[in-house]
Amino acid sequence: MADLEEGFTLTAVPLGSGPDGPLGVEQSDKTDQFLVTDSGRTVILYKVSDQKPLGSWSVKQGQIITCPAVCNFQTGEYIVVHDNKVLRIWNNEDVNLDKVFKATLSAEVYRIHSIQGTEPLVLFKEGAVRGLEALLAEPQQKIETVISDEEVIKWTKFFMVFRHPVLIFITEKHGNYFAYVQKFNSRILSKYTLLLGQEEKCVIQSFSTSVGQKFISLMSLSSDGCVYETLIPIHPSEPEKNQRLVQSQLLKSVVSGSAQSGAALSILDQDHIAVLGAPRPASKECLSVWNTKFQTLQTSKELPQGTSGQLWYYGENLFMLHGKFLTVIPYKCEVSSLAGALGKLKHSQDPGTHVTPHFVNWETSQGCELGSQNSEQSKRILRRRKIQVSVQPEVPASTQLLATIQKDSEKHIEVELRKFLATKRTPDFHTVIGDVVIGLLGRCKAEPSFYPRNCLIQLVQTHVLSYSLCPGLMEVALEKTDVQILQLCLQQLPDIPESVTCACLKVFLSIGDDTLQDADINMESVSDYMDPVQDGKMEEQTTFLQNGFNPEEDNCDSCAQKLKEKPQATADESTSCPLTPKRAALLNAILRSAYSETFLLPHLKDIPAQHSTLFLQYLYFLYLKCSENATMTLPGTHPPTLNQIMDWICLLLDANFTVVVMIPEAKRLLLSLYKFVKSQISICSELNKIEVSFRELQKLNQEKNNRELYSIEVLELF
Repeated sequence: MADLEEGFTLTAVPLGSGPDGPLGVEQSDKTDQFLVTDSGRTVILYKVSDQKPLGSWSVKQGQIITCPAVCNFQTGEYIVVHDNKVLRIWNNEDVNLDKVFKATLSAEVYRIHSIQGTEPLVLFKEGAVRGLEALLAEPQQKIETVISDEEVIKWTKFFMVFRHPVLIFITEKHGNYFAYVQKFNSRILSKYTLLLGQEEKCVIQSFSTSVGQKFISLMSLSSDGCVYETLIPIHPSEPEKNQRLVQSQLLKSVVSGSAQSGAALSILDQDHIAVLGAPRPASKECLSVWNTKFQTLQTSKELPQGTSGQLWYYGENLFMLHGKFLTVIPYKCEVSSLAGALGKLKHSQDPGTHVTPHFVNWETSQGCELGSQNSEQSKRILRRRKIQVSVQPEVPASTQLLATIQKDSEKHIEVELRKFLATKRTPDFHTVIGDVVIGLLGRCKAEPSFYPRNCLIQLVQTHVLSYSLCPGLMEVALEKTDVQILQLCLQQLPDIPESVTCACLKVFLSIGDDTLQDADINMESVSDYMDPVQDGKMEEQTTFLQNGFNPEEDNCDSCAQKLKEKPQATADESTSCPLTPKRAALLNAILRSAYSETFLLPHLKDIPAQHSTLFLQYLYFLYLKCSENATMTLPGTHPPTLNQIMDWICLLLDANFTVVVMIPEAKRLLLSLYKFVKSQISICSELNKIEVSFRELQKLNQEKNNRELYSIEVLELF
């Protein structure tokens, strides 16, 4: 999962007086400080967290900065090049760039690179590279030509590989692209010809790299709107020879192929990339985050004022020109794994039951076992198979069922579906069921009167569906307010987005009791602790301590007078459920669903305050039920756990505390929660004292035993 947070404008004045926007954004030697180089005459030092400039330097009128300013991490000084050959070095105390150190070089500079752990490097337009110290010792030294005539450098990157600096730069000549890799520990320059693998020549608009154990992954965004990957070996077998590397398609149609500019690409981590550009022809530009491992769009943000097609990222911040102002958009990317996709793990299955996987294993379904191969090789093989392997014919039974869905009645479809589910499952059963659901939903949208809920329930109960296989299922169920299907989906689908979970929560809290009375809802999770007779008896008998907490006891001095005004109300609140059993069963499905707190909290803020208070009352009731026994668990089949109850109490208070605290109806509940927390702190304090006492006793016992094992005798000889 990935999330783009709300962005903010960094620069207070318009940037990009030149035709291509700002020249660059580079890190400073101080945390959270960045050098922004305009394409005109100015370099500005910004502190991102304060959103304000710390310093600004400009070259004289008539001069123009031609290389982004960088920081020398070894000295803390700043370096910039203007008019292609003039190098300037200054620090924070300097005010006028015309009075700082100046060196005129003998050749035109393309870029200065500086990273932690090594001295800055100067890359000249002809491909030669010099260390800054050697260059300053002899500024007019002769600079050799590395690249051929009419070959132009398009992109470059400096990074560390196994603590050794490596420089890579890409050149272009007559539509052909070349990659040069300079390793400074061995002084070896390797050249590679990039084979695009396309019938028509495409212009590469943006590059980005990441480093693995054996390969440098070079990703490129082409003018056809696709992202390609080239694997460059870190240790080539023949470093002196011009080698040829084939690009493979990684993502298709991430931006509009008709866009001639305004597209950019940055690798965020091992499995996520950020793409800047218009997704469709004639659409507005947007920033999007893609998962390259699962080839899915994670999130996107529209940029209505347009951009220059430049994208930088440092830490967890993305920098881009939005309109005429530099904008910073913080982002978060979770680890791309099954556990990360599911958020919090769901309850464990009953022992002895066979669990069918919720996701298709695309590698095994292609008839090849790639588990023992490295991930890079697997990706290449799978991508080649997509091109080379012909589409297999569909199973006749599924084809017939899909045809039946398009034309027959609900009753007939239900009969045919039962027959299909009774047949032996094939390896592509997951995808076939997903296609069946999509076919039913497509007809639902085309014919509003068509709603085969019995068929949908049967399909969900196959235990093979996931939200990503049929994203429209819960959307239709929400439109129809079908709480039975929503409850089943929450129990069966492992990858439900947090926004959909919150939409279900709103429906469960707002739906009328009359509607719920007629709904067929699974009551397993509440059947053993929602007995009204048992609740009635408990109202008369709950005066004992419940795991150290007595809801009727007043331990809160500041709240004592208020709670004593209505003692009977406190007892009712603590021992009786504020919800009907069916609504409680639906909310239990929410409590047991998978989620990630980062993505859930923003959606919880949209829940009305009255509904949040009602949910909090139910959660408080569940906690009191857990406190009735020593195991701190609820009885029944698959009830919510204590951790889930406490997590949701915290989530609701974090998201809605400011609103809830203003509601008179919530005052007594908040006081009860405060009283409960205070009592738990007291219990933990006493338990800590007991633990310390036991440790001291254990030490005394150990010392006693040690004395019995041996002794030391001193003999005095006269």
